[in-house]
Amino acid sequence: MDIRATLLGAAAMVSVIAAPAFAQEKTEFKVAWSIYVGWMPWGYMEDSGIMDKWADKYGIDVEIVQINDYVESINQYTAGAFDGVSATNMDTLSIPAGGGVDTTALIVGDYSNGNDAVLLKGDGDLASLAGKPVNLVELSVSHYLLARALDSVGLQEADLAGVVNTSDADMIAAFATDDVQAVVTWNPLVAEIMAMPGTTKLFDSADIPGEIIDLMVVNTETLKANPNFGKALVGAWYETMALMAAGDKAALTEMAESSGTDLDGYMAQLGSTEMFYDPAAAVAFAADPALPKTMVNVAEFLFDKGILGEGAPSADFVGVAYPDGTTTGDPANVKFRFDTTYMQMAADGTL
Repeated sequence: MDIRATLLGAAAMVSVIAAPAFAQEKTEFKVAWSIYVGWMPWGYMEDSGIMDKWADKYGIDVEIVQINDYVESINQYTAGAFDGVSATNMDTLSIPAGGGVDTTALIVGDYSNGNDAVLLKGDGDLASLAGKPVNLVELSVSHYLLARALDSVGLQEADLAGVVNTSDADMIAAFATDDVQAVVTWNPLVAEIMAMPGTTKLFDSADIPGEIIDLMVVNTETLKANPNFGKALVGAWYETMALMAAGDKAALTEMAESSGTDLDGYMAQLGSTEMFYDPAAAVAFAADPALPKTMVNVAEFLFDKGILGEGAPSADFVGVAYPDGTTTGDPANVKFRFDTTYMQMAADGTL
């Protein structure tokens, strides 16, 4: 289940965590991941031995650890317990980067292309949400999707009867009650709710392609001091991507079962996920001028919700750097970096 959710308490908490000291060369590394369609390869890489093979090539050890609580995994990374973590662009900006931990997007894995959706009970359109309550995981990518959906028809959150913070675990049961009229959630919950009679999809992440991005992010100083860490992670990732792109049934079935579904269910989720199986495609995405515009939108949403770092004076509080050397936000406070160096090595076959 996709549990990509930013929590206000989490974002506030990391502001009091000191950033790790300057990283040193080392040989043992740990990265964390949580269950989501685009992150299942991390578990497969650990279990299949692909990660060990690439780590051995560079004379290091990389442990890939599954953590069931997504926000907790990011908090632990931010506190220095892990060298990397699977995270969305939004949550990377708000928690580690907003908390002062310089973080690099090492791998751009995918973007949600329909996995996240605004759903209505009965007939209607986005304009019909005015005056209605909407249930969602507050301050999550669902909340961001709702904001973008409302903006597309000239509405704001203030035009609703309010948002009702609802756990993803409770979303299906909530939608089945008479009180709940509309929800914003993610797959596989979207598929389950759409299977209920009379459900209408009003908007989904395919309407804002490339904005909800799933990454593997790592500590910038650790990467700088240990480039072999980056090479091993990226090499293992794209070996696994090649298996998926080739339709390797054994690998895909293992990922499906680990995520709590079957092969057909997992393939359906992949169908609404724009996976970058080819490293060259990921490099091109990270270099696209649309990415800085997306990150500005994300920063403005986070600032509006009060979760862009403790005491952030504006949406420009955190600087974000891009492969061409440009930045958005504060260039004197760059804490989030999109670096295509290692993905380009994979594309060039030089890992």
